[in-house]
Amino acid sequence: MKLEVLWPGKTRGAEIKSLQLAYTEKIKRLAKFRLIETKEARGIDEMNHRKILEIETEGLEKHLDRDYIICLSNEGKEIDSGQMAEMLKKKALNYPYPVSFVAGGFLGLSSKLLNRVDFVLSLSKMTFSHELIRIILLEQIYRSLMTWIIHKPRLLQMRGTGCEAVVLHREYPVTKQMP
Repeated sequence: MKLEVLWPGKTRGAEIKSLQLAYTEKIKRLAKFRLIETKEARGIDEMNHRKILEIETEGLEKHLDRDYIICLSNEGKEIDSGQMAEMLKKKALNYPYPVSFVAGGFLGLSSKLLNRVDFVLSLSKMTFSHELIRIILLEQIYRSLMTWIIHKPRLLQMRGTGCEAVVLHREYPVTKQMP
């Protein structure tokens, strides 16, 4: 599975950046993963919000090709962690291109970008800073991968015993005799 997370601008807060790095490393142990920080519109007055969104959208779209695109928006659909794990599992098994999560800057995402995405996700009805939402997203991606990996059936050969085991959960193996 190839996963990408994109957002405009670099993370500035040292504590947030530390958590970002920790989750990025954890995710990389489980899947092919890239974190892409694109061009942030700087030095433009907030009154010119269309220009800001246009610049940031341009930077994000450069990295999106055939990706399955999931954008974060407070107007998106709320799902629980289990549903997110199931969605990632289905995409991993059936979609050959990256699954890309896109988070906006302080103004969110442009309607142009939101209109071309495959899924619009809301992480909460509450409002969070755009830097904190980055950590919440990374944590949920990590949690989804762990849920999927822990509950993923695995076929294990048991050397010299003539048995195989399908492990559904680490604590509860189910065994059967090999023919």
